[in-house]
Amino acid sequence: MQSATLRAVAVAAVVFGSLTAAKAQDTIFYSTQLRPIEEATKVREVLLKGVPGKVTYVVDEPPAFAVRLKAETQAGKRTISLVGALHGELQPHVPDDLQPIEDVAAKVSNLGIPANLMQLGKLGTDKQQYIPWMQATYIMVANKQALQYLPAGADINALTYEQLQQWAKAIADRTGQRRLGWPAGPTGLMARFFQGYFYPSFTGGVVTPFKSADAEAGWNMMKQLWTVSSPNSTSYNFMQEPLLGGEIWIAWDHVARVKEALEAQPDQFVTFPAPAGPKGRGYMPVIAGLAIPKDAPNHDGAVAVIQHLTKPETQIKTAQEVGFFPVVKAELPADLSPGVKLLSSAVSATQNAKDAVVSLLPVGLGAKGGEFNKVYMDTFQRIVQRNEPVKAVLEDQAKVLDTLMKQTGAPCWAPDKPSQGACIVD
Repeated sequence: MQSATLRAVAVAAVVFGSLTAAKAQDTIFYSTQLRPIEEATKVREVLLKGVPGKVTYVVDEPPAFAVRLKAETQAGKRTISLVGALHGELQPHVPDDLQPIEDVAAKVSNLGIPANLMQLGKLGTDKQQYIPWMQATYIMVANKQALQYLPAGADINALTYEQLQQWAKAIADRTGQRRLGWPAGPTGLMARFFQGYFYPSFTGGVVTPFKSADAEAGWNMMKQLWTVSSPNSTSYNFMQEPLLGGEIWIAWDHVARVKEALEAQPDQFVTFPAPAGPKGRGYMPVIAGLAIPKDAPNHDGAVAVIQHLTKPETQIKTAQEVGFFPVVKAELPADLSPGVKLLSSAVSATQNAKDAVVSLLPVGLGAKGGEFNKVYMDTFQRIVQRNEPVKAVLEDQAKVLDTLMKQTGAPCWAPDKPSQGACIVD
C-alpha cells in the first residue's frame, strides 16, 4: 500500500510539472476518465472541438488524481480549473477541494438531466458539487425470437421480476431450452447485478437491509429465476458470446459486454431496462461528473467546457467516439450505428424509468472491494446453487458483511440512507 501511495505521489509530481507549464489563461481539464491514448486523443480533437479558449486535457490514474487535488489545496496553489472523475472518486473531495457550482447547475437545467442524477451530483450536501458528464450502465438484451413468449400484457420496457420468470419459463417449456443467461462466470459481473439491481429492487438498499424479510423474498424469487436460467451461466463472463451464438435469448450485462453482439447483429436483438421489484427498478449507473476545484484559476473557462460537454450534440459524439452514453435528453441521429443506438436507447429508458432506484458503485471500500463482491456471490452460491436455507445464509453472510463495513469504515451510499460512520447491517 505504501509503495502504491509513493507511486501516486511521483506520478502526481510529474503531472503537476506539466500543469504548471501551461499558460495561465488555459483551462486545465484534469480527468481520471478516457485515459487511453486513443480516447484521450478523441477528447482533445473531437469532443472539445469548438470550446472557446485553450483547453489542456490531462489524464491521470485515480490514486494520483486524489493526491494532486489534496496537494494543491494544501499548497494553496491551484493549477487545475476543471476535473472529470467518477462519482466515488469525487466524493472524498467534499468539502475541502471542490466548490459548489449552483450557477452551472442553473445553466444546464434545461438539458433534461434526470433529477436523480443531479441529486447524486450534490454528493450528500445541499449544493451542486458536480454536473453529470456521461454514463455507462447495465442493460437487458433479448433475441427477437424470445418476444413471442412474453407474458400477456407485459411491457418489455417495464418488466417485473415475476414477468421475467414467467417469460423465461414459457421459453423453456415451449423450446425445451433454458435460454435466460447471467454473467456468473469467474470474471463476470454478477456481483454488480445483486448490488445494483436485485437488492435495490427488492429491499430499497444494498447493505442495511441485507438480511431483511424483503431480502428473503427477493432470494426466493432468484431461486425461481434460476430454475429457468441456463445452467451454463456459471461459465459466462461476457454475455455477448452466448447471445451471438443463439444459446441465450435473454441476458443481463454491462453495456460494454453486450456491445459486440449488438454491433454484429443489430436486427436480431432488442434492448430494455432490467426488471422492477417491490421497491422499484434498481439500476447502477457508472456516473462520471465534472467539478470545479476551489480557487480554480479559470472558473469561466471551466464553465464553458461543462456547457460544451453537456450539449446534446456533444453527448451523442461522446457515445459514438468513446462508448459512454448521454446523461442529457438527446435525440439520436439517423446515422448513429444501429448497435450503439440499441445500447443508448436502453440506457435512456433505464435512467428515465418512473420507478428507477439508483444504486451507486460501492464507495469507501478501498482495496476490499473484492471482499464486498464475494459476500454477494457467496450468498448467491449458497442459496441458489446449493439450496441452503435462505434465512440462515443471510444471517451468516450479514456477519461477514458487517465486519467488512466496520473494518473499512465505509459510510452508506445510495440507495441506502446516509450514515454517520460505517454502514452497518440492520
